[in-house]
Amino acid sequence: MGMKKQYGQLFLTFFKIGAFTFGGGYAMIPLIRREVVERKWINEEDMMDIIAVSESTPGAFAVNSATFVGYQLGGVFGAMLATLGVTLPSFLIILAISFVLKQFEEFRAVQYAFTGIRAGVFVLILSACYSMYKLCKKNWLSYSIMVAAFISVGFFKASAILILILCAIIGLCFSSIMARKDSQ
Repeated sequence: MGMKKQYGQLFLTFFKIGAFTFGGGYAMIPLIRREVVERKWINEEDMMDIIAVSESTPGAFAVNSATFVGYQLGGVFGAMLATLGVTLPSFLIILAISFVLKQFEEFRAVQYAFTGIRAGVFVLILSACYSMYKLCKKNWLSYSIMVAAFISVGFFKASAILILILCAIIGLCFSSIMARKDSQ
């Protein structure tokens, strides 16, 4: 495939993802995964790496994901096109909505629509969690980290950033210990 055609497909794919996915980055995971993995642009393992890096780097998850995928497929220009593709629909939609929302926010139909969108977003986030769960290695440490992180952030309001850093350190230490055991 020619580079111009690939760039065009990259932009249009992420434009579609940005235009038809509500609820932020986590709600976009199933669509991003389907679009880039099924097209064989990225394999499942690389997609999991992109998700992990996108979650742990500053910025919006969807933008980070688009940037990483775009870079892998087309370098810096591919990253710019994918990022523009995923952000442009939101910008245009928010711009349009800002002009009319104040006039219609009291209508019951608009309130019901937002209730429905919230429910749909919740399902998309659960779907993303389930997809990531299926692909992750499962052992006593991963389950322990998952439960401890959930309880720490969810119930004790611990800093998600500190928990993320701590989880990364624990994971690195554990994998280092396991690598040493395997080499002996």
